[in-house]
Amino acid sequence: MPGQFKVCIVGGAGGIGQPLSLLMCMDPNVKEVCVYDLTLAMVPAEGVAADLSHINKGVKVKAYAFDKDDKAIEKAEECLTGCNLVLVPAGVPRKPGQDRKDLLNINAGIAKNIVEACAKFCPKAVVALIVNPVNSVVPAMCEMWKKKGLEPSRIVGVTTLDCVRANKFVHEITGAPIESVEVPIIGGHAGTTILPLFSQDKAAASIPADKLADLDKRVQDAGTEVVKAKNGKGSATLSMAFAGARLGSAVLSGLAGQEVTECAYVMSSVTELPYFASKVTFGENGVKTVHPIGDLSAHETKRLAEMMPTLKEEIEAGLAFARENDFESGPRARL
Repeated sequence: MPGQFKVCIVGGAGGIGQPLSLLMCMDPNVKEVCVYDLTLAMVPAEGVAADLSHINKGVKVKAYAFDKDDKAIEKAEECLTGCNLVLVPAGVPRKPGQDRKDLLNINAGIAKNIVEACAKFCPKAVVALIVNPVNSVVPAMCEMWKKKGLEPSRIVGVTTLDCVRANKFVHEITGAPIESVEVPIIGGHAGTTILPLFSQDKAAASIPADKLADLDKRVQDAGTEVVKAKNGKGSATLSMAFAGARLGSAVLSGLAGQEVTECAYVMSSVTELPYFASKVTFGENGVKTVHPIGDLSAHETKRLAEMMPTLKEEIEAGLAFARENDFESGPRARL
């Protein structure tokens, strides 16, 4: 029997979006998947939906394609209405030499187009953002979401790939069963703001201290590892889709009444910063509990202190975007 939830994947015909759409079709809590993309996508959304509709699952799949200048708040009512989860693997990659603020303005603009439409057509949905720079885009979207009087527990930054990588690397080093390895990742989702807490996992804590700095750095730079292996012709798409589906599954389980805990980047009060990644329990209204970071090793304490100014600066950039922008209201929704 199919599940009860409607899921939309924005950018669903892309490199992350296609495998993510497939994985969400396989989730037992999902009854409908919307593949949302632009008409200029290399692979048409209609083709991805047709392909997915042939898999042996009781899930309805529908495509929605929009022109690049279309406003989602004017065009995406049918697609977004009734959605419980909207996954957003969207945005453009940073170009060599491009200013970070320019990238933020472009990608936050892309995210805003979607999130403001979600605020109108599916305000109870959890919106899971995989839009770089996550450290800035999530605060920007969440602050604008709050300005609409909506619950910040619905806006989530997806940092699951950092956890997935850390767990796999620890498994490879220690030989511990992969299912038993759970390394929390706190902080943010870029460079040094990614802080794996190896001391809080039994297997990882057995790794010699003199090897942890290199392992920490490998988790931070794992995306570059993939880009190099793909010879610059792609980035981490399959592992990102796997991680996005893991987070999506946790959200849907929570909505269904079975609480699940995963690390995510959300509005937070566990540190002095207003946004932070730590363990989060998902419940029937999205984020239910944001957990404290717990006890840290000396290395982790030092790393946390070093990365906080960087994360603060990136959050501030997102807050500045939110101060300068508001969600549009769009036309009145049909009742």
